[in-house]
Amino acid sequence: MDSRNTAHGPEKHQKLIVDSTSIAVPKPEDSQQRKAYLHPKSATNYASIIQIACDFSHRIVHVSEYYLGSVHDITIFRESGLLEHVNDSVQIIADKAYIAEEYVITPKKKPQKGELTSEEKSFNYEINSARAAIENINQRIKTYAIIGSIYRGTIDDFDKIT
Repeated sequence: MDSRNTAHGPEKHQKLIVDSTSIAVPKPEDSQQRKAYLHPKSATNYASIIQIACDFSHRIVHVSEYYLGSVHDITIFRESGLLEHVNDSVQIIADKAYIAEEYVITPKKKPQKGELTSEEKSFNYEINSARAAIENINQRIKTYAIIGSIYRGTIDDFDKIT
């Protein structure tokens, strides 16, 4: 890699792109499980979530264990063990769900009652362009029905597929 700079840092750094994706599950019978698996973005409103990390060559380098649908992306990131396997030369790029994490480069958030500067908009464009790799991977996984439909196995066996 050359040493030119991009919006998300020098090219010499290895970069990982991280995102979480949901896997719809049928509505749980138990009310406690319904609360735990509740995920409004899921087709059934109930889901499990996995975190996937890839490099700029679209190679998957990390898949987390599954988490309940009510667990936030940043919690999965912190508990997944991914940070234990990266060093200072690795930059992690993610969406705004990860904005509170110090090791992650995220798009700039629009200030309340304000606008982003043109530099911030340009930065966000670069970050979101880089993030397209993980979004493409998530979509391919769902398109090829690896995790694109409702998981029909038992909840207790779900960890066997992740």
